[in-house]
Amino acid sequence: MLSYRHAFHAGNHADVLKHLVLVQLIEHLKQKDKPFWVIDTHAGAGLYALDAGHATKLAEHEGGISRLWGRDDLPPAVAAYVDAVRPLNPKGTLTAYPGSPWIAWKLLRPEDRLRLFELHPNDVKVLADNFRDGGRQATVTHGDGLAGLKALLPPPSRRALTLIDPSYETAADYRNVAKALAEALQRFATGTYAVWYPILAKPEAKALPEKLKALANAAGKPWLDATLSVRRQPAGVFGMPGSGMFVINPPWTLEKTLRETLPWLEQALAEAPGGRGAGHTLAAQAE
Repeated sequence: MLSYRHAFHAGNHADVLKHLVLVQLIEHLKQKDKPFWVIDTHAGAGLYALDAGHATKLAEHEGGISRLWGRDDLPPAVAAYVDAVRPLNPKGTLTAYPGSPWIAWKLLRPEDRLRLFELHPNDVKVLADNFRDGGRQATVTHGDGLAGLKALLPPPSRRALTLIDPSYETAADYRNVAKALAEALQRFATGTYAVWYPILAKPEAKALPEKLKALANAAGKPWLDATLSVRRQPAGVFGMPGSGMFVINPPWTLEKTLRETLPWLEQALAEAPGGRGAGHTLAAQAE
């Protein structure tokens, strides 16, 4: 199915968690001189207007990045994330939001590489246009990013971060993520893999984190699982109250950073006053 368009959800609470973790992972990889790749299996359009088009339909950014934009008390990891958004809004007013590929591209060094996949025919055209100045550093492919991993892993540098965040429109998406990750670990066990997932009442959504833990444990690799919810979801009510980031081979610093940051985010992004109904979890397994 190709009905999902991330523009409707750009800058929401799920993007805050996903992109905050993404910034931390890339900055850690940059601590070594050796180049690395960032592979984005579901890149979307790359850039989103918040004051026009699809984003205005639901205005989900108002419960995400907009809650953080004008604050002067941001924890370091939150400040680093917000700083990745600021260059698109030079006048100080929040009108544009970068997707994962744009955030990654602007953080990379000249020697690093970015490989982007997008299956939606309209979004991939916009993505290619947004990265028309990417040169050899950024490559855009119209296709299934999970299938495309086979040809990219391991990368020549033997260092890579793979971001996996499909729309999860169908039950097959959950199965395909687990299958692709299992194959990727066989090909390139030392890579860092970051899987975003929604918190939903669907059985397949509830089962995915446990499947990912089982894959990491079977491969003998450390993992970290962080979730952030902005409200309590009553039974029978649809919608996504929160999301999670599951990272295999995370940097050793990430757990401490998130333990310090998630409680603050929980309060900042909670839909009810005083953080009522919001929550977070953090679990990790060392190698």
